[in-house]
Amino acid sequence: MLLAVVLFSCMDAMLKVLSGAYPPFQVTALRGLMAVPWVLGYVLWRRELGVVFSRRLRWRLHLLRGVIGVLMMALFTFGLRTLGLAEAYTLTFVAPLLITVLAAPILQEAALPRHWIALAVGLVGVVVALRPDQDAFFSIGAVAILASAVCYALSSVLGRLISRSEPSVTLVFWTTFSLTLGGSLLGAADWVDIQPAHWPVLLGLGVTGTLAQLCITEAFRHGQASAVAPFEYSALVWAVALDWLIWRAVPDAYTLTGGAIIIASGLYLIRRETPRVVVVPP
Repeated sequence: MLLAVVLFSCMDAMLKVLSGAYPPFQVTALRGLMAVPWVLGYVLWRRELGVVFSRRLRWRLHLLRGVIGVLMMALFTFGLRTLGLAEAYTLTFVAPLLITVLAAPILQEAALPRHWIALAVGLVGVVVALRPDQDAFFSIGAVAILASAVCYALSSVLGRLISRSEPSVTLVFWTTFSLTLGGSLLGAADWVDIQPAHWPVLLGLGVTGTLAQLCITEAFRHGQASAVAPFEYSALVWAVALDWLIWRAVPDAYTLTGGAIIIASGLYLIRRETPRVVVVPP
């Protein structure tokens, strides 16, 4: 999960670069298109092409996850037009808490009182990050990022559900295919010609997106959703660094304070969810 966070942070920085030049659905399609060769190569290398197109796949879940994934990417890209990475990440930090809650009805994982407490504290952090004034609460970019976080939580839980009966390669392949097809269809009407200067960014988008997807899929396959997800909070460090290195932007006190509150709730979950090891003396 920690490696996935680093890769996703780099990918999101590239998305922010592209968000100012292309419509959200086109960026979504480009995110998928640039990853297709890498994902297809990975599938062929693993000799799992037959698995990817198996009739036994849970097609309805893949379709639902694909639709949610397209909406998530488009909403996040739209929000990045007006928000810095650190601001956007602070708002998306509510997603791991939502995953913990959603895991109860969907994955049949226990939802204990401490989970609800952590979610409530995390939401307080979101309110602080949005700044306690009326204009901030009606920021379209902030609303888009929050909606994207909800989509991400749903997508992650569905991915965990699918991975119980399917290998990770099916999730990676069909996620990429969904972004490509869905983004292309929805963005065709407003498609903009690619600027030559953006081709290196697009290539990087494909590499980081593919590797990040593989890492996060394996993370949720091998770990309980409520325990693995909070490690995504490490993204704030990378977001602050990338904001400063690329845009010379520094998050304000509200963003950092709200992020600290949300991270604290996540760390609380990590501490409570970590299995306790009892050492028996010889």
